[in-house]
Amino acid sequence: MATAAENIKPARRGLDPLDLYDIRSELDEDEQLVQDTTARFVDEKVIPIIGEAFDEGRFPRELVPEIAQLGLLGSSIEGYDCAGLNSVCYGLICQELERGDSGIRSFVSVQSSLVMYPIYAYGSDEQKQRWLPPLARGEAIGCFGLTESHGGSDPGNMQTRAKRDGDDWILNGSKMWITNGSIADVAVVWAQTDDGIQGFIVEKDMPGFEAPEIKHKFSLRASITSSLFFDNVRVPDSNRLPKVKGLKGPLGCLTQARFGITWGAIGAAQACLAEAIDYTSSRVLFDRPVDQTQTIQRRMADMARRITLAQLMSLRLGRLKDAGRMQPTQVSLAKWNNVRTAIDIARDARDILGGAGITVEHSPIRHMLNLESVITYEGTETVHELVVGRELTGHNAF
Repeated sequence: MATAAENIKPARRGLDPLDLYDIRSELDEDEQLVQDTTARFVDEKVIPIIGEAFDEGRFPRELVPEIAQLGLLGSSIEGYDCAGLNSVCYGLICQELERGDSGIRSFVSVQSSLVMYPIYAYGSDEQKQRWLPPLARGEAIGCFGLTESHGGSDPGNMQTRAKRDGDDWILNGSKMWITNGSIADVAVVWAQTDDGIQGFIVEKDMPGFEAPEIKHKFSLRASITSSLFFDNVRVPDSNRLPKVKGLKGPLGCLTQARFGITWGAIGAAQACLAEAIDYTSSRVLFDRPVDQTQTIQRRMADMARRITLAQLMSLRLGRLKDAGRMQPTQVSLAKWNNVRTAIDIARDARDILGGAGITVEHSPIRHMLNLESVITYEGTETVHELVVGRELTGHNAF
């Protein structure tokens, strides 16, 4: 496997430029193996095709079987054909996948944290047996229906409703900005009921359910984004998630997904820094390589500083999660910090590459555009700032 760091000229190498604090030495053998295996998949299968897929606005669905075969779907779940890995392993999976592209990491995040996790945590034994094995094997694809077009950062302002009708529920409403929606076999949908917000497993062939794809995106182009529409969809009570009511259900899922995002953003930032280091070593202006100038060295040093801080934050978060001590505010702080770090680095790397930086042949513009979505979805930067602010003051300013 030739990692991004290993592609940098040996004469320049001392410390790993993408891991200045040797975070890798803090990983156990299993964690290193998971990282190496995922990195090899990204280097060999994702990076060679992802620029073209992004340009075409196409999700490379042909990658799904190997993603599943590697055990990357529902990796933290025990049993049900899942790998049963720890949280740090899941984070490393997200980091390496997003080094390839945010769209690939988003697919795995949604399948793992927003579909398989709620079925595992809130579902019945029958629901787990029916859905988790095929989702883990990539034989079924799922999506997560929470966001609504008018709601945005206020999920409590939910208009989608489910009314009890005998042994069934009648679902009406819509969801917006749903990853995987148009290719999903199953949707975990959250709706208002007379007994609070509840989750429902909606199957693709249920009459009245439609999931048209959203086109003409300039971000996450190698990912499928859809709307979901429910017109008197009849859902049996056996498809209701029985073990949770209220917003704590969907918010608990988002905490799982946000944890992975904190790691994924590091991968995008590493890809951009690696390309900036490589490009500036070979670009000659005013009779010397660009990387010999103070301006470029200072800018890349700042990128490395910020990546290092993000790495330390996510590793600590992962250890807290595996110890059962992670708090949602800690996840908000890391999502806010790490995605802001990544988007700033992607923008600066794009600038360092000059005109070449706007082409699909180089990754910074692609990562930069993708991160505009990542910094918005699953809690905007402002929302996470306010979560931390509430923790500091005890006052809710939403």
